[in-house]
Amino acid sequence: MSKKKKGHVLVIDDERSMRDMLEIFLGREGYSVQCCSSAGDALDALKREGPFDLSITDINMPGLSGFDFLRQSRSDYPDMPVLMITAYSSPDSAVEAMKLGAEDYITKPFRIEEIKARISAAIERRRLAEENVELQKLLEARFGFESIVGKSECMRRVFDVIERVSDMDTTVVISGESGTGKELIARALHYHGKERKGLFVTVNCGALVETLLESELFGHRKGAFTGADTDRKGLFATAAGGTLFLDEITETSSAFQVKLLRAIQEREVVPVGDTRPVKVDLRILVATNRDLTNEVREGRFREDLFYRLNVIHIEVPPLRDRKEDIPLLVDHFLEALCDRQERQVPAFSQDAMKALMSYNYPGNVRELENIVERGVALATGDIIGADLLPPEVGRRDTMPRLSDVLPLETAQLDTLLERYERQIIEKALNQAGGNRTRAAELLGVSFRSLRYRLKKYGMAEE
Repeated sequence: MSKKKKGHVLVIDDERSMRDMLEIFLGREGYSVQCCSSAGDALDALKREGPFDLSITDINMPGLSGFDFLRQSRSDYPDMPVLMITAYSSPDSAVEAMKLGAEDYITKPFRIEEIKARISAAIERRRLAEENVELQKLLEARFGFESIVGKSECMRRVFDVIERVSDMDTTVVISGESGTGKELIARALHYHGKERKGLFVTVNCGALVETLLESELFGHRKGAFTGADTDRKGLFATAAGGTLFLDEITETSSAFQVKLLRAIQEREVVPVGDTRPVKVDLRILVATNRDLTNEVREGRFREDLFYRLNVIHIEVPPLRDRKEDIPLLVDHFLEALCDRQERQVPAFSQDAMKALMSYNYPGNVRELENIVERGVALATGDIIGADLLPPEVGRRDTMPRLSDVLPLETAQLDTLLERYERQIIEKALNQAGGNRTRAAELLGVSFRSLRYRLKKYGMAEE
């Protein structure tokens, strides 16, 4: 633990003049300094005070050498950087120091500016490493499976599967309706598994056109197509050592699925415009809001890719099938929102909670979170009443009646269905505030599918 802003440094040298010089210099630079005349005394200091931000040790000393100190300190405190100093430089000693894990190696006599720069760099690297560790802990706490809220039996089954397979590198298919939290499940698998030190990279396959999807995933070489001004690394290569999450996997074409199958099987990709494969080592997680088995049966998804992906299947239940989790989710969202806004946490009234429990949530957990956020935003006191809920919450019939669309006695089925579908799309767009991506999620279709329907009904520019 640093005793000063710039760090706490341990100096070990049997020459008093060297100790005094480093103590004065480092003190002027803003470091806290402790000096020892032997490696044995320095090891005792470590036992008393724990790791320093940096240790600077001479190599050749009576009794225990600097190498002895390095070995023991690396064993007890592997993250503490050690800077080696010697008046008898040799290639062998430098190599030995690096093998044992020394941060750096300096030969006497040295220039003050040189050692100043190396000390500063060593302490900065340690600070960054500590920040990365803290960040990793925060990510694991936020996305570990413990953070997924639920006590229902169906969610306990999901937790059990996550816990059992998170540390494997096997492919996992996550299925469920839009808004159920499939990406949260994928992140939990990543941050609870051995890939957690690598990147978690996500791509929505339904939001990209086919040619762009291939370049995005596999990368491209300069000149491969118009606009490819430089080489670009794809997301497969970016996620190497970590996890690649492919959302809306069923929105890919059969031709692209062939390339995807090869990439997953061979653990290599061929960038667009190149013939040389690039090896990638990563975990693949995929998600879909459709029934993959039915997609295979209907010929919309390749059977060989299905069997390659479907090693482990996690089905995330819709919120309507786990209503006992609603109070827990409401409390979770309330606390998170109010913590961010630094305000007192309100509560939903009994009538409001009754309405929340009776609603069927076509948008699932994501919709519930939006409802809670709306209530917090509109509340003027410490109670969120039923009057602050969206109009459709608590109403049993949230969809337009057929008789409101077109009288059945004068309707052709296709016409009736088209008008009914248009009215449903309009309702979803209104509920999403005109955000088409959000409307597609509410409807349980891909953005590409919604865009097609908008164009079909002449609503593309509305």
